Amino acid sequence: MSTAKHTVADDLRERMLELGRAARAAAAVLAQASSAVKRSVLEEAARELRKSRAAVLAANAEDVADATARGLSGAMVDRLALDDHRIEATAAGLETVAALDDPVGQVVAQWQRPNGLEIARVRVPLGVIGIIYESRPNVTADAAALCLKSGNAAILRGGSESARSSAAIHACLARALAKHDLPETAVQMVPTQDREAVGIMLRDMGAFVDVIVPRGGKGLVARVQQDARVPVMSHLEGICHTYVHAGADLEMARRITKNAKLRRTGICGATETILIDRACVATHLQPIVKDLIDAGCEVRGDVRTQSSDKRVRAAVESDWGQEFLDAIVAIRVVDGLDEALAHIRRYGSAHTDSIVTNDAAAAERFLNELDSAIVMHNASTQFADGGEFGMGAEIGIATGKIHARGPVGAAELTSYKYVVRGTGQIRP
Repeated sequence: MSTAKHTVADDLRERMLELGRAARAAAAVLAQASSAVKRSVLEEAARELRKSRAAVLAANAEDVADATARGLSGAMVDRLALDDHRIEATAAGLETVAALDDPVGQVVAQWQRPNGLEIARVRVPLGVIGIIYESRPNVTADAAALCLKSGNAAILRGGSESARSSAAIHACLARALAKHDLPETAVQMVPTQDREAVGIMLRDMGAFVDVIVPRGGKGLVARVQQDARVPVMSHLEGICHTYVHAGADLEMARRITKNAKLRRTGICGATETILIDRACVATHLQPIVKDLIDAGCEVRGDVRTQSSDKRVRAAVESDWGQEFLDAIVAIRVVDGLDEALAHIRRYGSAHTDSIVTNDAAAAERFLNELDSAIVMHNASTQFADGGEFGMGAEIGIATGKIHARGPVGAAELTSYKYVVRGTGQIRP
């Protein structure tokens, strides 16, 4: 029995290491691929995805049926589900990434030394990127597109709930690579849902994987950070805040808070806590609360918020700092900008936070003093998205401070090297 288990474990490990060897070889080819070829591959992938719409939707229907039968939350099922609109958006995202400037080879800075040496800092691919993600099958296309654009090979490990959908999308990418004579191993899917495969990626593939990108819930990110023996580009939970300042226009505040919470509740840029300034509570609180509840959102509030509408449930301590990913929001009344900033620093995740106000000085203080990856003024937190930032797509929103921060697009998946040109100089 133990021998059989040992054999199975060894077999899985060898399969994973083979993925790594193939990815490393493919990365060397991709690093030299021309901008035109990479663009053609991504445009071809978009065409393949549109042609395969029926097959992708059929695979997704099976995933959704299984997820529903397993009792996954409505927010999780929404993240998983595809339809014609979402497939078209994914295909359009591939085309948008294709049209972006190629970051590889870009000269970030250059200068000449007094001795005549010419020095340039030039963008280069990271190499092989391992991406571990949950639920959303469109991440398969987004991640692959950004890796290809930036000259990186990718090893993708999607969640078990989206396995069929991700495989169907991956097949489109593989066909596009083959049509343009790039190795299909430039984008590989981990061929098993065995959790140990993730462990092998994190512990045993440092010779092949240059960076791991986890995209998912707190538990996934914590496991990756704890077990990884290669660098990790972290994407933590989105505990996003919208602060309605005393100087906020009421109608603007109502539009922004409703959109920030309810446009799509299952994304990391959805607002989870709304802070209302006590100075405008008499005019702003009740309409905002009513808008949300009438639209089907559960509101959990402090004592003052409860008094504005009998349908408000009492908030408990754990509601502040909770990523609901559902039609639930926490609302608190705060005594001015300083208290709002203190609340966000205590309970936020340094993802995305927004202030609604016509007071320019207050807005500047919020933008300058709050150290979140994305800070906003008079805009919905749902704009926290690489596509909305003009990056075409994103692998995620990085909340750390090393290498990349905020939406991680193609340029953020590069490093750099120094190119030094001389005319025979020697160092005295």
